[in-house]
Amino acid sequence: MTTPPLLVTCGLPYTNGPCHLGHLRTYVPADCYVRYMRRTGEEVVFVCGSDNHGTPIVVSAEEQGVSPRALSERYHVHFDETFKRMGVRFDRFGMTDDPTDQHRTTSIVNELVKNGYVYKQSVHQAYCTRCKRFLPDRYVEGICPHCGTPARGDECDQGCGKHLEPGEIKDPVCKVCGTKAEFRDQEHYFFKLSGFKDFLLTFLDGVKGTSNAKNYAIGWIKEELHDWCITRTLEWGVKFPGRDDLVVYVWVDAPIGYIAFTEEWAAGAKEDWKRFWCGENRVTHFIGGDIIYHHCIFWPALLKAAGYGVPHAIVASGMVKVDDHKFSKSRGYVVWTNEDYLDRGLPADYLRYYLLAYTSHTKELNFSWKVFGERINNEVVNILGNFVYRTLFFAQKEFGGVPAGVVDPMILQEINKSLATVDRLMKEYEFKGAVDAIMALAAFGNTYIQTSAPWKLVKTDRVAAAQVIKNCIQITQALALLIEPVMPEKAQACWTMLGHDDEVGAHTVSDAVVPVTEGSIRTPSPLFTKMEEAQVAELDALLQKRVAEANKKMEKTPIVSFEEFQKLELRTGRVLAAEPVKKSNKLLKLQVDIGGETRQIVAGMQQFYTPDELVGRDVVVMVNLAPAKIFGIESNGMVLAAGEAASLLVPLKPVEPGSKIR
Repeated sequence: MTTPPLLVTCGLPYTNGPCHLGHLRTYVPADCYVRYMRRTGEEVVFVCGSDNHGTPIVVSAEEQGVSPRALSERYHVHFDETFKRMGVRFDRFGMTDDPTDQHRTTSIVNELVKNGYVYKQSVHQAYCTRCKRFLPDRYVEGICPHCGTPARGDECDQGCGKHLEPGEIKDPVCKVCGTKAEFRDQEHYFFKLSGFKDFLLTFLDGVKGTSNAKNYAIGWIKEELHDWCITRTLEWGVKFPGRDDLVVYVWVDAPIGYIAFTEEWAAGAKEDWKRFWCGENRVTHFIGGDIIYHHCIFWPALLKAAGYGVPHAIVASGMVKVDDHKFSKSRGYVVWTNEDYLDRGLPADYLRYYLLAYTSHTKELNFSWKVFGERINNEVVNILGNFVYRTLFFAQKEFGGVPAGVVDPMILQEINKSLATVDRLMKEYEFKGAVDAIMALAAFGNTYIQTSAPWKLVKTDRVAAAQVIKNCIQITQALALLIEPVMPEKAQACWTMLGHDDEVGAHTVSDAVVPVTEGSIRTPSPLFTKMEEAQVAELDALLQKRVAEANKKMEKTPIVSFEEFQKLELRTGRVLAAEPVKKSNKLLKLQVDIGGETRQIVAGMQQFYTPDELVGRDVVVMVNLAPAKIFGIESNGMVLAAGEAASLLVPLKPVEPGSKIR
């Protein structure tokens, strides 16, 4: 039976922000795996693309005053270029908003409907009375119904991590304007996920990949499996067939992008995309640990229901920390791929090495500039770089290149041992172990050349010295071939210095034991440059400055005593009149009844509320604030609001103006 080709995918980067270290935790290992498998003779196709739909992109686009498509295109190009700079080379990097994915999504949804796996049902969905729209996913925030932690509309991102269906979140608030939302009925479409429990348990028992993905998903399935709402109330996205008011949920059309991008590649390569997706396949998904639920539960069930083959392997990476802190853009614990690294002239290969060699793929990766510098200097420079340079320098100086003779069988045996170890670990997705095995071969070479001391031997026994160097060049050739998936640029530089004119990546890994032949080499130069202490300190200082600035923004208000708090007099008020302040585009002049007294208050909320919207509204007023003149108008109090959108604090039940807030 013919072995199916290998299709490797990566979780799609979301096009509402730049590339950072957390992204690379998935893409670099996937690229390493693809490079290695190709060089074992496998037929491999590597696809990915940008994820362009969903509410976060719409929210970001609205904030920036651009269309969702324009925002998506900007970041699509950014990720495409960044991946190439990092040596991550996809056969196809597409967009989920392009026609192929739109067509494939519509086709699959129609299959789900035809096969009886989709039904419609009215649900209570959060609705903002101010914005006058339903609030899907990240348009709404509230409280998780499972653990009571603050959560966003589609996921308990700060607590238990559970996926949330529309209408599940408690105490919903509009993220755009801060208004307390209400629940209204709306018709949506559901996928019968609950009927796939037995299938999924069987699937997960047999699927290959990493145990963290399988075990996490099995735990969720055994607990409870609910039907899945696959539509959202948005204009941006793939329209649900037959409905102009609903789009397909982003977690439907995004993974379908894997199929669409395969189709796009196949069209250019004149191949049949169905070889990769229909029936038995070897589709291997590399994903981050935060999207296991979607890839191990939703995705295989959807594929099964639509009549496609299910994934062969799911490889999930561990999470990322920065300086022992949880990865957080808001708190400054983030390393930006371009701004902090590539744009400063640092080699992509150094970062690739660190990401692959620091820890097991499924374990948590803790990034530190200090540790980064130490690992590069102590391992890459002192072990690998040192061995290669001293070997090639001595070979050219004393013998004009590769000397004559036959490589010692003991050397070939050591290389073969390394080849077997690397092959096993790469195919088990244990990239750290594979890199360690390669570096162990370099360490063996260092010990061998140091013990043999050809610089001494050449003075008394030139033939014996030549034999040592011949053996060392064989090890160097093996190292260039083995390290290529990890550090492709430096591997090519080493290969070129060995005297080759072709690409190292065009050779099979087994060429490591093909005997090196006598001949000239190119003038050698050091492969790697040390990370200087001052350079590491500068990079670390940049990170610490970012953290300090973020913390400053998030500093808590100083603690006040209860006695101090009692000095504030807060009352409910009712707006009797409102008008714009002349020559100001921000201020409104309000007349507010605070219970037996009307106060004139100047409030900076003209850009958020019209006068008519405020008249008759109950508000909260700080009434013992010292009077002030604003634009020449006396203001006697302060109307309280929250957030950048000046969301008014209002009583939930009717109260008389002047009611004291306790």
